[in-house]
Amino acid sequence: MAALRAGRTNNEADKPSSPVLRFGPDKPLKLDAGTLLSPFQIAYQTYGTLNDARSNAILVCHALTGDQHVANTNPVTGKPGWWEVLIGPGKIIDTNRFFVICSNVIGGCLGSTGPASTNPATGKPYGLDLPIITIRDMVRAQQMLIDHFGIEKLFCVLGGSMGGMQVLEWASSYPERVFSALPIATGARHSSQNIAFHEVGRQAVMADPDWHGGKYFENGKRPEKGLAVARMAAHITYLSEAALHRKFGRNLQDREALTFGFDADFQIESYLRHQGMTFVDRFDANSYLYMTRSMDYFDLAADHGGRLADAFAGTKTRFCLVSFTSDWLFPTEESRSIVHALNAAGASVSFVEIETDRGHDAFLLDEPELFAAINGFIGSAARARGLSA
Repeated sequence: MAALRAGRTNNEADKPSSPVLRFGPDKPLKLDAGTLLSPFQIAYQTYGTLNDARSNAILVCHALTGDQHVANTNPVTGKPGWWEVLIGPGKIIDTNRFFVICSNVIGGCLGSTGPASTNPATGKPYGLDLPIITIRDMVRAQQMLIDHFGIEKLFCVLGGSMGGMQVLEWASSYPERVFSALPIATGARHSSQNIAFHEVGRQAVMADPDWHGGKYFENGKRPEKGLAVARMAAHITYLSEAALHRKFGRNLQDREALTFGFDADFQIESYLRHQGMTFVDRFDANSYLYMTRSMDYFDLAADHGGRLADAFAGTKTRFCLVSFTSDWLFPTEESRSIVHALNAAGASVSFVEIETDRGHDAFLLDEPELFAAINGFIGSAARARGLSA
């Protein structure tokens, strides 16, 4: 039925429209929650060719509501990959030159084990029976995927927002396996304000009567209204006030005058409602709970005695951090604190703050200064790595 499209339709949760790597009981995933996840699987996409030295691999980490379809048509939405503007033949991340890997994170809903996946112990979707997943858990699973390809050292790990958190975790947990790291529009921990916005979204989902304590698939339902409201609230944080005003102002939606009711009088109302409605067609509500919780729990300094520099002690990884002036979800101060910690650790680090009014979502858009920064960093790192142009 239409209500079950996201995650379960066409069996994307268990048998995704992308390659999948399955791990049996002999290779469990150790979780921060103190338990083992077994069996489990990782859905992924690759682009380009791994060279004989296995030295040209780039791992792209997706954001909260992203997926593995970074540079190909999404099988659920039919839309282009979320970073096709950046990745592909002849593009800044040139797949004629690099081998690009992007996996759906553990806890996601497009083929990696998540709450919409079938629990082998019950034959039903995991729902809330899935243990809580952390950013470090996601990275551990990605590390097992990289091992599968026989890659000892990734040329680069990059991503924005929650993807940037994964980049930082990779550089901290596996410094010897990351030649260069490019965290974009991210932070070393989630702020209380960010946690607050996520909690509003989770409460919207759980307050929907169709949520059924997370067992909505078993009841033939989905908490579409709650998830749509969660998406609407979150989407506001991805934009800036200037961008909202520039795009919508107080313009009316398909009418000449106010209706003096609660229909979508304003364009911004109509836009947010559309964002909510389209989101529920491609994303699982329980995955939204798990993904937001993983970001809330992320605190790299706390994992290293409260001193962020210790997370990168002795690192040889080359770093480039990027922030945006209008990003109030992960403001520039967040990136600067990481840069200061990397300086204290003696790391090689560069930093770019990009002037834009497009807010947090700027990392997903056609932003020339961002592309120039990525192009310059990738090019310099490739020369240092001995990768021919």
